Order: sequence, then C-alpha cells, then structure tokens
Amino acid sequence: MISDSNYNRLEYWVEVQQSKGKLAFSIAELKKSFANYSETALKRALDRLTEKEKIVSIFRGYYVIVPPQYLSKGILPPSLFIDGLMKFLERNYYIGLLNAAALHGAGHQQPQEYFVVTEYPVLRPTNKRGIKINYISTKQLPPESLIEKKKTEAGYINVSNPILTAIDLVNYEKRIGGLNRASTVINELLENIKQKDITQELVAHTSATILQRFGFILEEILGKQDLANKLFSLCKKSELKFYAIPLKASGKKNKELLNDKWKIWINAEIEYEN
Repeated sequence: MISDSNYNRLEYWVEVQQSKGKLAFSIAELKKSFANYSETALKRALDRLTEKEKIVSIFRGYYVIVPPQYLSKGILPPSLFIDGLMKFLERNYYIGLLNAAALHGAGHQQPQEYFVVTEYPVLRPTNKRGIKINYISTKQLPPESLIEKKKTEAGYINVSNPILTAIDLVNYEKRIGGLNRASTVINELLENIKQKDITQELVAHTSATILQRFGFILEEILGKQDLANKLFSLCKKSELKFYAIPLKASGKKNKELLNDKWKIWINAEIEYEN
C-alpha cells in the first residue's frame, strides 16, 4: 500500500503544476521533485492518480493532467498536449490533414482521429480514452515557411498552412476517405489560399505525382484556373517531368481519357460538396 502522505504530496504537486498552466509532465521531472522517493513509491502514487482519473499516461514516461473541466471526457484534447509530447519525444512535427483544415475553418465536423505528421522512425498510434492519434511518418518535414503556429490554452502547436494542408489531403487521401472528401475540404480551404501561397518551396517539397493530381483537381474539378496556372508555371520553372499517371492511384488507367496538361489518366469521377 502506498502511504496517504506520499499520495497526497504527489497529488498536491500535480495540482501545483496545473495552477502554473502546465498540463503534462514527464517521469524525469517528477523524479527531480521527489528525489528521496523510491521508484516503487512513485509508481504506486502515479497508479493511484491514474485510477482516480486525475492523470493519463499518454506515452511511456509522459503523463497528461486532467483538469476538472475535462473530467467527463477523462482526457485533454490532443491540441493541448501534442506539442509537449513531441518535445518530450524530441520530434519535429505538425498537425495536418483534416485537423489542420478544421483549424483553418474548413471541414463540416471535428475529425474523429487526430493526424500528426512527424519524422522517422515510425511512431505507433496513440489510443487513449476515445482519442486516437495517427502519426504519419515522412523522411523530411516541409520548410518552416509552410508551417504556422496556432495558439491554444496550453501554448502553441505547429500546423500545416492552408496550401500544404490541401497538398497533404491529396497525398494522404486514403487516410481521410478518398479524393471526394479531399476535394470537398480543399474547396473550403480555397478561401484561405492565394496565388502567392503557391511557392517554389512548396513545389520543391512535393512529389511530381502529387502536384499533378493537385493541379488537375484545382483546375478541372474546383475551377480554380488562376491557382492551377501558377502551380503549373512553377512546376515548369523547376523542370519537373510529368509522366502519365492515374487520377485514382489504386484504379485502372483509362487510356482514352488523358488530361494532356497535367498528364492525368481520368479513371475516377470526383464529386465534392459545396
């Protein structure tokens, strides 16, 4: 049994962290504050706090504090702890896809899953109390010019800017339900995308096949000729080679329907919601 005094001291320490605006802590921090406690005593105190739903273990050695206003959910929204978790893991990251779109005012409803783009090695998904965080691993994160910082109650989080969000929706369309949904959300994001946002850095960061599909969707599906032309111009300036590819990667090529500009075999009909 853990002594009540040990538990009460740890509970008080957690409350003090919360009063300072800290909503998470690592085991390393805890051990510094309780240097005279044994590992067993700390573990038992943490287990008891977890049972009382005052803290949640998000990752091995990293805990989130649950303030009273979130007790009914039993956990914080990921936007309030993801930056601290990524710093704990020493990972660069950004919030992407539907979650980034929602933060930019696009998307009809809050996504059920949370998408975080980070570097290799691969992180396993986090499933805690009804919240699922999917980590998308990439060899190289985009330049800082394509990332924005958004303020939350707990500080700031890194979020893909509207144009990178749109590109990622095409790139990872299978993760969000297909090209129809991607096109619907991109259409909403277009309010926040201007020609100046389509830059050489964006083109350099993105593969030719994704730029082809994105350009085709902009021009032929969403009717954004000006944005499509700017993208096409930068692709040519970068001397990108376009090879004929299917619009829907997993579908069959329809060699009778080729968009010559973007070199897209039109093998799927895209429908989007206004």
